[in-house]
Order: sequence, then structure tokens, then C-alpha cells
Amino acid sequence: MTADGGNQLISVHPEELKFIFELEKQGFCDLKVINNTEHHVAFKVKTTSPKKYFVRPNTGVVQPWDSCIIRVTLQAQRESPPDMQCKDKFLLQSTIVPSNTDVDDLPPDTFNKDSGKTIEECKLRVVYVSPSSAQGNLEDEGLVSATRSPDANSVSFGILLFALQFL
Repeated sequence: MTADGGNQLISVHPEELKFIFELEKQGFCDLKVINNTEHHVAFKVKTTSPKKYFVRPNTGVVQPWDSCIIRVTLQAQRESPPDMQCKDKFLLQSTIVPSNTDVDDLPPDTFNKDSGKTIEECKLRVVYVSPSSAQGNLEDEGLVSATRSPDANSVSFGILLFALQFL
């Protein structure tokens, strides 16, 4: 399954997890999961580095034609990776479940491929972005990064950009 969701149970946006990486600071990335079907679809998020990331919700059920947001939080790190390259990956599994299924009622074998169910998988890679390059990209889009240490000029500029969005 690809992240674009062509004829798939779900589609996922963005197609990669981008984190502004700063030492000793948490970062986050929100994923939008869209159910492309008339069925209830359960999902589960797995990662190659479970101690490094906090995923909420990591399991859920999306109603037909609905969507949900998954927040992936990168825990504060003490060391920078070499060349800011990250080899961490995420796997988002999905499967059709009965319409009355609540996330708390999902059987333990829901995402087990041996259970006979069709399990679709979407692989997502992780990209670290330096605060300086992230700031440039965000300013181009009319946004200001909340992760930059605020000085009087950046706070004023941020307030101005925020106000301009509503004019």
C-alpha cells in the first residue's frame, strides 16, 4: 500500500514524517488518516524505534468516509544523528472491521496476517529537518515555527503573520 491511497482502505497525509530536530526538545508530526471506503476500518501504527516516539492514538477505528489525526511525538534526543539522517520507519496497518466495532473491542489478532484477514500496510519514513531550514520553509508559507527560541523580533513577526492570515 502506498501513502497516496489509490483504491486502498485508507490514505495517509503527509507521506513522510517530518520532525524539526533540536537537541533536548520534543518535536511532533500529525498524520491524517482518511478512510476511503464505506466500511469501518481499524488501524495500528508500529515503528522501528518505539522508545523514541510517542504515538496517539496508536490504534483506532475510522468510520466510513471519515478521517482522524494521529500525533507522532519525537521524544527529546541527547545526540544528533549523523548528517541529520534518520533510518526510523513507521508502518500503518489497516483492515476492515464490523460496523459496531469500538477500538477497545478489537481482538488481539486484528492485525495478525495469519488470522486470514486482509491487512493493508503503508510504510512511512522519517525525515529530520534542522530548525533553520524549517524556519525558512514555514515563513514562505506564512507560518512561524513555535520551536524557535522567541526573541522580540520573531514574536512580533509571528504575531503579524498570524494576524495577516485572517485578513
